[in-house]
Amino acid sequence: MEKPIYTINKIAEILSAEASIKNEDYVITQLLIDTRLILQPESALFLALDGHRDGHLFIEDAYKKGIRNFLISERKYLIKYADANFLVVNDVLKSLQKLAKFHRKQFDLKTIAITGSNGKTIVKEWLCQLLASDFNIVKSPKSYNSQIGVPLSVWQISEENNLGIFEAGISTVNEMQQLEEIIQPQIGILTNIGQAHAEGFASETDKLEEKLKLFKDVEVFIYPKHLAAKFPEVTLPGKTQFSWSGKEPADLQVIEKIIDGNCCFLKAVYKGEEATCRFPFIDTAHIENGLICWATLLSLGYKQQDIVSRLTLLSPISMRLALKDGINNCTIIDDSYSADISSLIIALDFLNQQNQHTQKTAILSDFAETGHSNEQLYGVISNLLQKRNVQRLIGIGPNITKNSYLFPATSLFFPDTASFLAQSRKLSFNNETILVKGARTYQFEKISKVLTRKVHDTVLEVNLNAMLANLQQYRAMLRPGVKIMAVVKAFSYGSGSFEIANLLQFHGVDYLAVAYADEGVALRDAGISLPIMVMSPEEYALEAMIERNLEPEIFSLEILKSFMDLLPDAETQFPIHIKLDTGMHRLGFNADEIEELGKILTSSKKIKVKSIFSHFVASDAEVFDEFSRQQIEQFTRESQFLISKLGYRPILHLANTSGISRFPEAQLDMVRLGIGLYGFDGACKEAFQRVATLKTTVTQVKELLPGETVGYHRIGKMPNGGKVATVKIGFADGYNRGLGNGVGHMMIANKLVPTLGSICMDMTILDVTGLDVKPGDEVIVFGENPKIGDLADQLNTITYEVLTNVSQRVKRVYFYE
Repeated sequence: MEKPIYTINKIAEILSAEASIKNEDYVITQLLIDTRLILQPESALFLALDGHRDGHLFIEDAYKKGIRNFLISERKYLIKYADANFLVVNDVLKSLQKLAKFHRKQFDLKTIAITGSNGKTIVKEWLCQLLASDFNIVKSPKSYNSQIGVPLSVWQISEENNLGIFEAGISTVNEMQQLEEIIQPQIGILTNIGQAHAEGFASETDKLEEKLKLFKDVEVFIYPKHLAAKFPEVTLPGKTQFSWSGKEPADLQVIEKIIDGNCCFLKAVYKGEEATCRFPFIDTAHIENGLICWATLLSLGYKQQDIVSRLTLLSPISMRLALKDGINNCTIIDDSYSADISSLIIALDFLNQQNQHTQKTAILSDFAETGHSNEQLYGVISNLLQKRNVQRLIGIGPNITKNSYLFPATSLFFPDTASFLAQSRKLSFNNETILVKGARTYQFEKISKVLTRKVHDTVLEVNLNAMLANLQQYRAMLRPGVKIMAVVKAFSYGSGSFEIANLLQFHGVDYLAVAYADEGVALRDAGISLPIMVMSPEEYALEAMIERNLEPEIFSLEILKSFMDLLPDAETQFPIHIKLDTGMHRLGFNADEIEELGKILTSSKKIKVKSIFSHFVASDAEVFDEFSRQQIEQFTRESQFLISKLGYRPILHLANTSGISRFPEAQLDMVRLGIGLYGFDGACKEAFQRVATLKTTVTQVKELLPGETVGYHRIGKMPNGGKVATVKIGFADGYNRGLGNGVGHMMIANKLVPTLGSICMDMTILDVTGLDVKPGDEVIVFGENPKIGDLADQLNTITYEVLTNVSQRVKRVYFYE
């Protein structure tokens, strides 16, 4: 089938858009919704989508970066850019979906659609692995499964593809029909039904019925058999149905499961014949996802012997990029599970966010076949690296090596991973950010291990996607035009420094706030260019702040006078922030100092007041709402007095995290978002995402006799004997001694187990009696269960303290999808 050509006029015709065409020569190949992800501006159509942030606000940025084709819903932009093409529609999202539907109809390819509460992305990626040798596959990048993600995924279909595998996710009713019309699947897979997005549906039945709309016209519907019994009133779709089950009779029924070390052997029956498959994992979720793949291949007509051999090669997939500390002051981005163009673009964008090192290196393996020639494929990759300012490439594999002439002369190439590892010590890796991205068969995890700085096994995992989702959720609460100051003091509440700041800078927050000057200096050294307010500027650090363009919070006449004296005579309008004390009585100008403050501020041209602000005392507590309103009134009165003296209006901000939702009238010009970024806001009913998970591992397991004790001073008693596990975390890592001897619990082997005896400096002992536990097993200190809030309650403290007390010797690993 010939490749469709989408001129700007053709797209206008498809969408029935009002068109203002200044140049008819443009051919559109890329649909763009984010101006930070521009690859080839001359062939991109920018879609001004309404969302957490109005896409029309980024038209100017897109234009400056070379975009000349725009799909908009606000006509006022037509006259602003004389040489640009504009298509005006009523709804940009619906037009995106309409364009994707048109594109999908141009191709006669088999499509598999996957939905469910969990497991969609893993099943999709595994099916791609299992079927790659037989099909040229187009798939959803990462987890692009939304009303926006699905049409962007389908837009990738080209004439070379003969199989599409797409995810579809919904959050409420009346969403799935659009996705079904875009994907037009022949095979449908339902993974499961769980609690995700439960708030968008009246019942589980309503949620299931909405999801099943994706499969209304499929040839084959693949599903877990237990759903039929749980929802007997629901009619299953599909001309034929294929069920799987780990217990009850089904088309594919597991009759025996044996766990052997890190492997699981499943014996299953299909059409009366038994087959045994070895899965290289043992957890329930991966086993179920493996069964779904097994059922899918059977429904496609593959023979059991072939399926079993393919499934054996599966391995757990990390769907997230991992940001780690590397050797020689390097930063490592570990994305060693796949190599395809769509995920490379995501990885390079994440690499581009990192500003802590000017040198950027990519270590890439051979890439998956795309239907294009190798010369075309690696030419595209070379272009991507160049546009993302990657200075050095290390290519591993025969195909990328054969096409080395397409890359800069400074690039290095190796035939396989073993050859690279043999030479790695001779290569110079210093003060650079290194993307490690390779197909699973190249075992790039070995490269990541060599390049990652060695630390002990206790890690704080920080989910950057969750933090971004929380940021966007708060943005949706703000009135138009309200800015965000993100508070990243105290090592970003224990979660990191430049890693968090890079994310926030890339995603458009307006300001950062730190506690002390040295925190701001570290961010500047890491390449953070956002304005930074220093909340507790020490006098000795004022010169360093001036040098690094850090903006001090001024809270007393003494600090103000000292700072003005330090400023060079030639300095003009250095930004400062004025803190008013409206009731916290911690820092800030008192009411009786406001008049003198106004006189001093207008006496010198060296300074300019960038903002005036104060701090709520108890915006999260309804019992103090009257006091909070008094604070708003006092702040309004005093700030207006200062504005009248200054002759200009600085940024005004008062609302902290809890104040954003509880006192929208106090959002003013800017809000300060702190602990809410990390998913904690007791004053807001919105459901925020968990950002941090603290993990450790088991060092040793012992069987104790009745009457034996554990730990210092024999506090941990085992009157009946039992089994104990020593884990690699103690009070030096931030695990409070108050959690000892049964007060605290950790998750191991999917069960909460109590601490036993005193918490040691570097170790904690757990009672694991009755559990199958061995050295090296993973232990959850806090995360989904137990939650940080559980530890805070047990210690009679707040989540802030638990999170910020995680010590700096605990390795932070940052995940980004």
